[in-house]
Amino acid sequence: MIDLKQELLEKAKRIKLLLWDVDGVLTDGRIIYDSHGRDMKFFDVHDGMGVYLLKKAGILTILITAKGSRAIKPRAKDMQVEAVFENISPKTAVLDKILKKYKVHINEICFVGDDLVDLCLMKKVGFPVAVFNACPEIKQQAAYITLRAGGRGAVREVVELILKSQGKWEEAVSLYDV
Repeated sequence: MIDLKQELLEKAKRIKLLLWDVDGVLTDGRIIYDSHGRDMKFFDVHDGMGVYLLKKAGILTILITAKGSRAIKPRAKDMQVEAVFENISPKTAVLDKILKKYKVHINEICFVGDDLVDLCLMKKVGFPVAVFNACPEIKQQAAYITLRAGGRGAVREVVELILKSQGKWEEAVSLYDV
């Protein structure tokens, strides 16, 4: 019998690069427009700290979204992500570029998604993750489904899973235990 928990940890141990969807994963999925037609997004500060901790642990992070927004790049800069790919459809269109540029194998990539536009990447990467509130088709492809919803700590949950599986969590915590 296969130990699913051990299989999950093995997938997480291999991760060198995380791809994140934006709307519904780093945000709660709401898009609010002001009276000037500018959109606003809500990001979770704990998720941001998690992405920052990945960078400190030597794990690359890339944002990939089918919809662009002026709110994404400032947040990406705050979290120190490697790259942002906006207005990408299908999302697999940039996968070869990412594999070559960052010298990673497909099995060393984790992708976190929530909706149908993420399905193509979910089927390709070594560690596909769905947020708790993802659509059924995404959950069906996931090796792991978070306990938290997108924009509400799901990203931090994935970060902790990966860093703990790689034995890097205590070092990450020690940066702030001085």
